[in-house]
Amino acid sequence: QLQLVESGGGLVQPGGSLTLSCAGSGFTLDSYGISWFRQTPGKEREAVACISSADGRIYYVDSVKGRFTISRDNARNTFYLQMNSLKFEDTAVYYCAADPWATGPFSDYDYWGQGTQVTVSS
Repeated sequence: QLQLVESGGGLVQPGGSLTLSCAGSGFTLDSYGISWFRQTPGKEREAVACISSADGRIYYVDSVKGRFTISRDNARNTFYLQMNSLKFEDTAVYYCAADPWATGPFSDYDYWGQGTQVTVSS
C-alpha cells in the first residue's frame, strides 16, 4: 500500500521549534515533488513549503519565509519541515503531500499524509 506517514506534531510555546517528518511507504520519493500544507477550521488549505519535481526549486509561503525549512532525505525516503520561531498563527493541522509531477503549491498531489496537529500556545 502506497502511503505517507507523518509524525512530529505537538504543542509548543511561541518562539519554539518543531520538526515534522513524512515517510514514504510502498514507493520511492526520490524524484517526487513534495509539499507541506496546513489548514485551520474555516480557512482554505494553504501550501506552506514545496520542492519541485522538475528542478528542485523550493517555494515558501511568505508568512513562513526565514522560519521554516523543507528538506528531504532520499536515503530515508523521508522529507521534513523544520519550523522555528513558531507563532500563534502557525497553529494548524499540517499535511504532507507528494506527487511525481508536482512542481509547486498549485499542483495536484496524489499522495497525502494523515495530518498532524501543531499547536502554538503559551
